[in-house]
Amino acid sequence: QVQLVESGGGLVQPGGSLRLSCAASGFTFSRYDMAWYRQAAGKERELVATITKTGRTTNYAEPVEGRFTISRDNEKNTVYLQMNSLKPEDTAVYYCKAYNILNAYWGQGTQVTVSS
Repeated sequence: QVQLVESGGGLVQPGGSLRLSCAASGFTFSRYDMAWYRQAAGKERELVATITKTGRTTNYAEPVEGRFTISRDNEKNTVYLQMNSLKPEDTAVYYCKAYNILNAYWGQGTQVTVSS
């Protein structure tokens, strides 16, 4: 069965850092591009960052550009999101997504709360 399991969320002060992980299983991880999305309370889910199958190309949404870094380890079937200089507006449930031309899979999400 396909599984994407996010971890690493929690409560952090503004300016702090968190590293999210998404562990994948049940499919060929290296054949999928990966993405992180987030959804704040009462708002639409939005794309945060993407990374291609090889990890050679990444893209970021403007609000996180320069602060977040997406990476992947195909040997560990894991994608990461390093979040630095966190702001209250980064508070959301963060979801990982695996996708290719035919399929898309979603994790259940992990809560990130940025508050003093």
